[in-house]
Amino acid sequence: MAVPKGLEPTGVILADKPAGPSSFSIVGRIRARTGAKTGHAGTLDPFATGLLVLLSGRATRLQDQFTKLDKRYVTEIDLRARTTTGDPEGESIDEHEAPGLDELQRSLEGLRGEVHLPVPAASAVKIKGERAYKLHRQGVAVEMPTRTMRVDELELVSYQDGIARLDLLVGSGTYVRSIADALGGHCATLRRTEVGPFRVEEADDARVLPLEHALARLAAVR
Repeated sequence: MAVPKGLEPTGVILADKPAGPSSFSIVGRIRARTGAKTGHAGTLDPFATGLLVLLSGRATRLQDQFTKLDKRYVTEIDLRARTTTGDPEGESIDEHEAPGLDELQRSLEGLRGEVHLPVPAASAVKIKGERAYKLHRQGVAVEMPTRTMRVDELELVSYQDGIARLDLLVGSGTYVRSIADALGGHCATLRRTEVGPFRVEEADDARVLPLEHALARLAAVR
């Protein structure tokens, strides 16, 4: 029996996204190459780099199992100014002197565990039926909703010249840009290194990890 069009290859594809292109452009490129239905388990902003978990063929039906996975990031936060988007693509606002190390450590302590933070203006959250990032691009000012986010690990790797390098393990739906804004800065760089049991070092978008192997790895970490 012939396999319905778009359902093969079935499995998980790990891609290392570069800075610049959107996550959807990466999805489109993979779809064009394989001819299979292709989805994602969580996007990255254009300025960000790192691990994209893509679902191919029949694996797209299991998207919820992959989107809910914890994620690890490494970010450099510029603590000398906030921006309108929480990243380097926005306009600089609220410029100020960077905090001292002791003050920064105290701020980080308050951001571990469950935290309640506003969602970034340049996000895909819907405001009255419209995506927030579209309203932002149109110059429409809106009050962004607050979301409960989970920060399981938050380590200060280095701090120099107002730039804090952090390593974070967070729950699904947590915005690193919101954490940067809460610290009084913005994400200068952002790289996703892990999604659940998958690591960016494994990324090879020419390889399709069989779905049964991917599901076995999910089961092993639960």
